[in-house]
Amino acid sequence: MPTALSIRRVEGKPGEVYYPLEKVALPEPNPSDSEVVVQLTAAALNHRDLFIRQHLYPAISFGTPLLADGCGVVVKAGPSPEAQGWLHKRVIINPGTGWKDDPDGPESQKGYAILGGTKLNNKGTLAECITIDASELEEVPSHLSDVEAAALPLAGLTAWRAFASKSGNAEAGRNILVTGIGGGVALMVLMFASAAGCNVYVSSGDEAKLTKAKDIGAQGGVNYREDGWEKKLVAQLPQPRKYLDAIIDGAGGNIVEKGMRLLKPGGIISMYGMTTGPKMPWVMGAVMRNIELRGSTMGSRKEFGDMVAFVNKKKLHPIVSRTVQGLDNLDGINTLFEDMKNGTQFGKLVVEISTLEIDSKL
Repeated sequence: MPTALSIRRVEGKPGEVYYPLEKVALPEPNPSDSEVVVQLTAAALNHRDLFIRQHLYPAISFGTPLLADGCGVVVKAGPSPEAQGWLHKRVIINPGTGWKDDPDGPESQKGYAILGGTKLNNKGTLAECITIDASELEEVPSHLSDVEAAALPLAGLTAWRAFASKSGNAEAGRNILVTGIGGGVALMVLMFASAAGCNVYVSSGDEAKLTKAKDIGAQGGVNYREDGWEKKLVAQLPQPRKYLDAIIDGAGGNIVEKGMRLLKPGGIISMYGMTTGPKMPWVMGAVMRNIELRGSTMGSRKEFGDMVAFVNKKKLHPIVSRTVQGLDNLDGINTLFEDMKNGTQFGKLVVEISTLEIDSKL
């Protein structure tokens, strides 16, 4: 039987507990008419996976495979022409279901169900295989390795919506600030915005991450731990456009208070996360300058397809921080979680599950 990694229940309060990884057996795959079986070759972590292990995420499940990002090869297909057309193709998987193409949010009354680790979706990618509807697949761009392809789905989709759909400034020549560079989503925004011709600036509390970001396309960067970092950022902006058009943020905190002094009147803060806490101040100064704050989370199936097409057209390569090999390598996989817990990663953390030469157990 195919196997996967899930979490095992132990006693502990949310935020204090840290659920251990556990190997579980999956049912033998039996795809329905429109489904396919993907032999997974690589899967990538996201912050939600760490939150699941800490019981800081809703509806966690003991027994559901972890992770939402995956790449593999279709090895079995249901009888429908659509499913059969995917046989033997290298694919990446849309990381959630319930959201087709509505720009405002998921159409499903049950909401958006992300793969991996919860009761809301019984599938995950930290597994030998996954059975999924053929409509949720995209072919891997030929220039990407399996590891790079696995690094793309959730962070890429989140970044694409926050930048391309929500920032209002996905145009050449616009000045964009991406906060918290080093994480998967922030790096994807940097990649997308640079490829679109924007002038991209970044912030981090780590000088080494600022240097790396400049090496891969950032026009400049500032250390947010330094007093007066806003003035240092303005000094880096090009003449005559000494202002930001948009900020893409995943932290929250004081970004409105700081950002309103940097943004043009009517500038946009596109926010995909609030890692510093679930609340933040909204100040009258932002109102007076007509600043807009736009929430952005994940993205639709259409946006996923648009994002993959852009990556293919521009021949972009997701940044991978580190990989480990094998589902049996629990110690190695745990070190990836430690990288995320400590914030030391620069790019995505990926588990190499198998290679194309390894036969599946199907």
